[in-house]
Amino acid sequence: MTIGPNTISEKGLKNIHFDVLEWKSSLYFIKDEIFFINQLLNSYVFEPITPNLFEQLHEFRLQIEKIELILEELSDQIKKHENQLGGMMECDTISCDHFYNKNHESLSDALRDFYKNFRKLKSEVFSYVGGILRKNKR
Repeated sequence: MTIGPNTISEKGLKNIHFDVLEWKSSLYFIKDEIFFINQLLNSYVFEPITPNLFEQLHEFRLQIEKIELILEELSDQIKKHENQLGGMMECDTISCDHFYNKNHESLSDALRDFYKNFRKLKSEVFSYVGGILRKNKR
C-alpha cells in the first residue's frame, strides 16, 4: 500500500475508504436486523406452554443487548478511523503508514469477529423461535 518507501498510495487510501463504507453499510443493516429480532423476542407469537420459554427469550434479549453495545463501539471506532483518513494523506513516514494499516487491520479483524458472533446468535434465535411459533388454528 505504499509508493516508494514513505507514502500511502492513492489506491491504498481508496481501498481503505471502500472498506469503511462497506463496514458502515453492514452495521447499519445489522441495526435493522437487531430491531427485527427485538420485535420478535418481545412479541406474543410463541406457544406459551413451551418449557423455559421466558427464560430462553430473556437470555436472547441479554445477548442482543451485548451485541448492541459492541455494535455501537464498533460504529464509533469506524467513525474515528474514517476521520483519520485525512491524516493518512499527509502521512510521510513508514511508521505512520504502519500505524494506519495496523489500525485498519485491527478494526477489520474486530468486525469479522463481530459478524461471526452476530450470525451465530441470529441463527440460534431463529432456530429456537421457529420451532415455538404459534400455529394459526382457524
